[in-house]
Amino acid sequence: MAKARVAVLISGAGTNMAALLYAAKGEDCPYELVFVGSNDPEAPGLKIAAAEGIATWGLSHKGMDRDAFDALVDAQLRTAGAEFVALAGYMRILSDDFVARWAGRIVNIHPSLLPLYKGLNTHRQAIEAGDRFGGCSIHIVTPGVDEGPVLAQTPVAILPGDTVETLAARVRIAEHQLYPPTLAAFVMRERSPDYLRGRVRELALALPEADEVISHGMPCFGIVKGKKFAYFTEDHHGDGKIALLVKISGVEEQAMLIELDEDRYYRPAYFGDGWVGIRLDLGDTDWDAIGEWLRKSWLAIAPKKLAGLMAVAEDF
Repeated sequence: MAKARVAVLISGAGTNMAALLYAAKGEDCPYELVFVGSNDPEAPGLKIAAAEGIATWGLSHKGMDRDAFDALVDAQLRTAGAEFVALAGYMRILSDDFVARWAGRIVNIHPSLLPLYKGLNTHRQAIEAGDRFGGCSIHIVTPGVDEGPVLAQTPVAILPGDTVETLAARVRIAEHQLYPPTLAAFVMRERSPDYLRGRVRELALALPEADEVISHGMPCFGIVKGKKFAYFTEDHHGDGKIALLVKISGVEEQAMLIELDEDRYYRPAYFGDGWVGIRLDLGDTDWDAIGEWLRKSWLAIAPKKLAGLMAVAEDF
């Protein structure tokens, strides 16, 4: 399986970027770094990445509109073919548009035990509050600053006499150990059968009168006491694929889809020309599109009365 393509954004020394980079050299690491960008063209971390053969880009954000600068960053990420973005000391608040474009694919490392001490001066706040522990958190990036779901944390004891500098040094060690395995788990979750099955189930069961049963040894979804409109396959008959099977109009649509993207679409064995398989294990699944495929497949088998009620609901 190809490694997930990760871009890292930094603003300074890039020590966390370096931790990710060196972890990626491991044969079993599921991600590779394909790009390192910075809002400071003189950031020392860019030199480290360049020396390791990774594409780099640096441009000062000063004097630029936030949305305009983020659009430039986005263009660089897409040119590099990035699938995920890891923020590693990137001292910029991202625009809502940028976060929306990369929704569910950006993670950040923050030097506190979130939800404590969002933003800056985290170590000082922890010391002045008399906390027993500081630490670091890795979270999914959402529009709110440091408000996304936390993926992992490491507590770091605050010692008597600790200063901001001494605590920060120990937290940095924890960061370097926490970030690589957490990023590895994050990029792999979209290729995990349990995660993919859960996403399909959530979308399928949101459709009117949908239920789930096991058929042909696979989870499948149909209208209660009616026909089936989708199947979730995991290495079915040893084909090595994790995929969604949905109904289509016939052989012409099937052939058109396979010609459009033969890596993603395929003719599922034993199901005939009225179905198409859609690979979910490629790491770049468009879940809005999957939801639409499920909706169309549901409509193909729904009784007219039920389909009409759904159409009325969608109009509202």
